[in-house]
Amino acid sequence: MWDPFWFTVSPKPATDVTREKHESRASPITVRRSISLTRVTETLPLTGERTAPGIWHENYWFARHDAAYRWITADLELRTGRVLDAGCGEGYGAELLRLAGADSVTGLDYEDTTLRHVRRVYPQVNVVRGNLVQTGFAGDSFELVTSLQTIEHLWEQPRFVAECARILAPTGTLVLSTPNRLTFPSGNWYHTRELTAAEFTELLEPYFEITHALGLHHGERLRAWETQYGSCVDAQLAAAYDDWDADLTALVKSTRYEDFEIRPGDLDESLDLILVARPKD
Repeated sequence: MWDPFWFTVSPKPATDVTREKHESRASPITVRRSISLTRVTETLPLTGERTAPGIWHENYWFARHDAAYRWITADLELRTGRVLDAGCGEGYGAELLRLAGADSVTGLDYEDTTLRHVRRVYPQVNVVRGNLVQTGFAGDSFELVTSLQTIEHLWEQPRFVAECARILAPTGTLVLSTPNRLTFPSGNWYHTRELTAAEFTELLEPYFEITHALGLHHGERLRAWETQYGSCVDAQLAAAYDDWDADLTALVKSTRYEDFEIRPGDLDESLDLILVARPKD
């Protein structure tokens, strides 16, 4: 089944932090093939540390994370090579990367309960328990390293970036995402340090040349809802989900990855930040 899926590429220039060399030159992205996850019948408990599929009141956050993985599977070559999803969490992202055609996908995480879940639900994903800042992998082990919505959880962020550079092949690609500190609600105690676009870029630049600096934004449907009702994020955080009104409940239940845009420009206004980079020579 063919499922066209467009992420809008903004015609606006990049912000100062990205500089012209970081501006994406890609045309709008179409996913030519529908990639569907196996329906999850077992879910991990929600702690605020990760998101997971199959939980209706978590669906907005899951779709927001899912959109970044879908961008990777649409825009980056996954036909060959070894892929590492560092901080794989529930495992749905690693499974999407595998389904997109990667030769081998490894999910790395530290928490045993999480990894047991990944082994049961996504048995074709290789699972490794380890420390993200000292992985134990040999140098040049992977052609693609992804780590989405993870770096903000780490105390030693520079060491993690250095470790990504060590285990990535010289011609490989790194994709990191993180909430934008300028727009993300404060108070998540699992986050040790949230980042702005400028801080995120500065963290990578000692080891990597950034090829794409992108922001994730609400798409047309979510913007239209917010025009009428106000911020959907604020509304979700303002009350327990049992107390949400019918309009918010319907929105959260129906949100999908297609409801988000990933594009260069306006990074300081974005919800999440995504950097794509290659190791420096």
